Amino acid sequence: MPNFFLFISRYNGSLPNGDRGRRKSRFALYKRPKANGVKPSTVHVISTPQASKAISCKGQHSISYTLSRNQTVVVEYTHDKDTDMFQVGRSTESPIDFVVTDTISGSQNNDETQITQSTISRFACRIVCDRSPPYTARIFAAGFDSSKNIFLGEKAAKWKNPDGHMDGLTTNGVLVMHPKGGFTEESKPGVWREISVCGDVYTLRETRSAQQRGKLVENETNVLQDGSLIDLCGATLLWRTADGLFHTPTQKHIEALRQEINAARPQCPVGLNTLAFPSINRKDVVEEKQPWAYLSCGHVHGYHNWGHRSDTEANERECPMCRTIGPYVPLWLGCEAGFYVDAGPPTHAFTPCGHVCSEKSAKYWSQIPLPHGTHAFHAACPFCATQLSGEHNCVKLIFQGPID
Repeated sequence: MPNFFLFISRYNGSLPNGDRGRRKSRFALYKRPKANGVKPSTVHVISTPQASKAISCKGQHSISYTLSRNQTVVVEYTHDKDTDMFQVGRSTESPIDFVVTDTISGSQNNDETQITQSTISRFACRIVCDRSPPYTARIFAAGFDSSKNIFLGEKAAKWKNPDGHMDGLTTNGVLVMHPKGGFTEESKPGVWREISVCGDVYTLRETRSAQQRGKLVENETNVLQDGSLIDLCGATLLWRTADGLFHTPTQKHIEALRQEINAARPQCPVGLNTLAFPSINRKDVVEEKQPWAYLSCGHVHGYHNWGHRSDTEANERECPMCRTIGPYVPLWLGCEAGFYVDAGPPTHAFTPCGHVCSEKSAKYWSQIPLPHGTHAFHAACPFCATQLSGEHNCVKLIFQGPID
């Protein structure tokens, strides 16, 4: 049984073209048959590039800190029989266990959209898990490449700590946020921090790739907990533990909730036609019976092509029930169970995308500031990464039952 799971925020249950190999919408971390973790050992101070290359070619894992043209510090790593290492990044080379690509907000229907220049590092981060209970997992910035090396060049932020060991930051950084109170119905967002190459915790830089590091946060660690968010500057990952997922709904539970809503035969209050959420297998195809909602008020209708306010605001409609003006969109059931904080019924929709989930899940994600670009933060739908808007970022849905 897996000890941990990683979910990519944006994908509603699977990649649009299907999960394939190391490229998936979710990853399960199992205890490896044989330990592959590493830990720091010998430190070399090198004055010539040739000597540095000789050490990095020995076949051992190493991290090189280039201080100047004439000085490089190389830290060799040795095998650690007590840990497993998992690496995450954009590269499809073999050292990467989980391949991630840039998230394009709201583009859940096409994961092949071309990125002109990715901001995710090819070898973004590594997660080291203890092989024995309680299976503590720690995150570190940067991953080892095919030559088992990590290189921090002259321009990378790097420094020597008071205890003498070298450390540094990657170009766009690895940010982590631990929720207060775990990942539960009562959870509150924590504070975003940056993780260094050696796993120390720092306050954020002024901008994502600034040369000056933040301040060391001595009372916090790089230990991941249920609900921790990991941002790689282009993709945000949700860390879940097996114990935490035990309290969240399963795919079968979400399907049962969908069938329960449809069995109640909600109706369009104007057309009086019966509405139904499409099956999870057809979660991206708008169907004839699809529920639509006015996101300013929450009234649920069937599709109709009237109520436009002007040609300039094509998606702005006037609700025929209460005359409120706002976006009018199809509703989609949130299918990725890992994003739910409880197993409540799907009663709320995110605005403006229309993804539907439980009230507490909607309110939790509505208050989480996710990194965007080099220095901005905003709340986003976990099922499609669309930036949230409106008074509360989500709305309670108002269904009308059958008249008969």
